Parts: sequence; C-alpha cells; structure tokens
Amino acid sequence: MDDRVLLITGASRGLGAATARRAAAAGFRLSLVSRNADSLAPLVEEFGPDTAMAVGADVTDWTQISGAVDATVRRFGRLDAAFANAGLMLPVSFFGTGGADPESWRDMVLTNVHGPAITARAALPALARTAGHLVLTGSVAGRGIRPAPASLYSATKWAVTGLAGAIRAEAVGTGVRVTLIQPGLVDTEMITDEQRAKPTLEPDDIARAVCFALDQPPSVDVNEIVVRPTGQDPER
Repeated sequence: MDDRVLLITGASRGLGAATARRAAAAGFRLSLVSRNADSLAPLVEEFGPDTAMAVGADVTDWTQISGAVDATVRRFGRLDAAFANAGLMLPVSFFGTGGADPESWRDMVLTNVHGPAITARAALPALARTAGHLVLTGSVAGRGIRPAPASLYSATKWAVTGLAGAIRAEAVGTGVRVTLIQPGLVDTEMITDEQRAKPTLEPDDIARAVCFALDQPPSVDVNEIVVRPTGQDPER
C-alpha cells in the first residue's frame, strides 16, 4: 500500500479529477483542492474519507493555498507530491475584435501564473522534508506563439514553463523533483465546440502522464512531458 500524499489543485474536474482517480488507484492519499469545497464531495465519497480530503481554497490567495497545504500535513502527516493544476482559459483579442472583456483578463493571469507560483511556495517546504515532487500543468501553448484568441493564455503558459525551470534550479540539492506537463488540446470544459471538433486528448491521458512522472525512482527527474493528440498540428 502506497502511503504517499498528493495535493491537487483544480481537483474537482478535468485533469485534476482524472489524476485524482489514477492516483487513488495507485494508493496515494489525496488532498483535493478547489475554490468550492462542495464540488469535491463526489470525489471524496468515491475514494472514501480515509483516502481523500476536500479543501476549499482559491489558488490566487496566499493565505488560502498555504492553509490548504498546512491542513493536508495536519491530516496526513506529510506531503509527497503537489500537482499545481488549476487553470483558466479566456479568449482574448488585443485589437478588441472579440474575446473577453479586459477586466476579466486579470483572473486568468492570476490563476495561471500567480496561482502555481504561490502553490509551489506553499508546498515546497513540506516537499523538501520528503524529497517530494512538484508537478505543474503547462501547455503546448507555452512552447510557441499562439494567435488570438489564445494569445494571452499562451503567454501565461510560457510563464509556467519559465516557472518550472526556475523552481527546478532552486531545488538542486534538496531532493525535490519538478515536472512540467505540457498537454495539447484536451477535451475539457475549457475548450470550445470548434476546438472539440479537432483531435483531442482525454483528461485521463494527462493523468497517466502525471502518474508516470510520480512513479519514477528518486534518482529520475522527468523535467517535461509533452503530450499531443495524434493529428494535432504541432504549431497549434
């Protein structure tokens, strides 16, 4: 029986929920984090209270996300891995020809950049005690320039790519490993019907990639995993 403890942000749906199911099957104990703790109740019921706990926390709020880590360690006694997965995608046009109102852009930037940064800051002291593992959800959009409407989203994922590298450099000598997962188009609530008509991955495809990284021996640090659906244009 695996007694490792994994914290997942954005755990109520999509990649987070799929990873929770994979990790629970592998024996992890789970701290499931979402803005709305009630949205996590079905997963906690599915896994059982001995395996999973639900924590309501906004990943853009330092007090809340650091409190989520503290609650996890109090409940399970340790933290072995954290999956900074919560994200938001909004359509943007810098010329104002469509997309979301600029007042809403702040939420995406805070969620996608500030969120994983402070999640890492909250989790890393606990991960250092267990020579643990930090996993971040990036995107293939963080490997190339994406036109509108994905332009600002692409910029936030470029930031996550840089964030992973910066944390990995600081982690040298601590035993902590850092993995950046860079999915292509995944069939989740965030994509449009037009995108859904293209080749897509399932959330479980990404969950398998996360668990692959977590299952490596301590001597192996899988830095990046890029996963695209078969047939996706590598520039899109």
